[in-house]
Amino acid sequence: MLEVLISGRHDDLPLISIQPPMSDVSNGTPVDEIDCSDMDACYETFDKDGVDHVIRRRSRRIASGKKAVCLFFVFNYVLKVLHEVDLRMLTSPTALAKMSFLFRDGKLNLDEFRLICKALFRNDKGHIYTLPEEKARHVFQVFDKNGDGFIDKDEFTFCWNHWIKVIVRPISAFLIVDVQNDFISGTLNISKCNAQHDGSEVVEPINRLLESIPFDCVFYSLDWHPSDHVSFIDNVHMRELHPSSPVSADKAQAYDTVVFAGPPPMKQRLWPRHCVQDTWGAELHKDLKVVEGAVKIYKGTNPEVDSYSVFWDNKKLTDTTLSTQLRMRNATDIYICGLAYDVCVGATIADALAIGYRAILIDDASRGVDLADIEKTKSTIINNSGVIVNSDEVLSMVEGRDRRPELGYKLAMELKNAMEDDGATPNTV
Repeated sequence: MLEVLISGRHDDLPLISIQPPMSDVSNGTPVDEIDCSDMDACYETFDKDGVDHVIRRRSRRIASGKKAVCLFFVFNYVLKVLHEVDLRMLTSPTALAKMSFLFRDGKLNLDEFRLICKALFRNDKGHIYTLPEEKARHVFQVFDKNGDGFIDKDEFTFCWNHWIKVIVRPISAFLIVDVQNDFISGTLNISKCNAQHDGSEVVEPINRLLESIPFDCVFYSLDWHPSDHVSFIDNVHMRELHPSSPVSADKAQAYDTVVFAGPPPMKQRLWPRHCVQDTWGAELHKDLKVVEGAVKIYKGTNPEVDSYSVFWDNKKLTDTTLSTQLRMRNATDIYICGLAYDVCVGATIADALAIGYRAILIDDASRGVDLADIEKTKSTIINNSGVIVNSDEVLSMVEGRDRRPELGYKLAMELKNAMEDDGATPNTV
């Protein structure tokens, strides 16, 4: 993940041009590219009240073109324009070349940086998301590498290439976790667990997402256990329990937690036998859409250790191929859903956030085992700068039209960590 953040590979992605929502301009119609070719006409579009003649005179000295004018006004002068301009049109090499016009005095201070954040963190309906004051300061300090209280042009160039561009042009992976027969109508049917959720309810929203959203890559994970797996209640006598185990092998029941002797000692929640390799129960649900080119990730294949997360086994001894696959595709954002919310989905998104990805859980496409544990999972996500959304919010986020401050903050902190680890600065990366 950090290689993607620091490398320049993201810069070569094609720019998707999105028309800014400006239906409330004087003539009531959107402004297209040709309407902005003339500097005065372009200025009048943005200067709605027609009073800022000083700015208008200064704007004539800027090279013509919508991108340069938007940069000039968005980042320096008119706050209401910040509410209307989609920053996707500001991420071209042409706009970056004209970066000097961002700075009245050659630098950006914290207040000016906050204006950028107001333009950046919003949705396509014009709603501005608030980046808390303390977090805005933290992000500012990431890019103010020399600590002088300003972001100069070189520092902003780094911010532009590695923060703003990623936020407005994310590379999005979709990870569908364990939508398998045994969890829906088989031996570990989650509807029989505490939360009494119907696992089949995730199929429709997942299929709709697959059919309507241009994810850059799609993954399906599958529990894929050997018959002698350590998590199966009927295998509890196969391994010695540690003296600290709260339940003996003779008294253990499904969903109890025991401690195996190891070494080292290992806590293990016991489950009904499920998702045994090459059985019907391990197959993906028959109604789940499987898209061409998707990658299947198999987990829980080691008989001696369970694997809730799609990234690692529970002991963090062995990883799956997921991290490698995501790096190959330069993914920045991971949308995660499936079964079960508070077990494998929760463990996976926790690992995604720990690794450094911008991670999003799709709430209405996930179902769980225990209501209290589901709430704990939600708290873990929110407390680690992840986001929880419903499926109808995903399209605008994938397309970069809905930009959440939590994910922007997460990215900035990962850049900070990466630069500290590498001993790098914005001027040398």
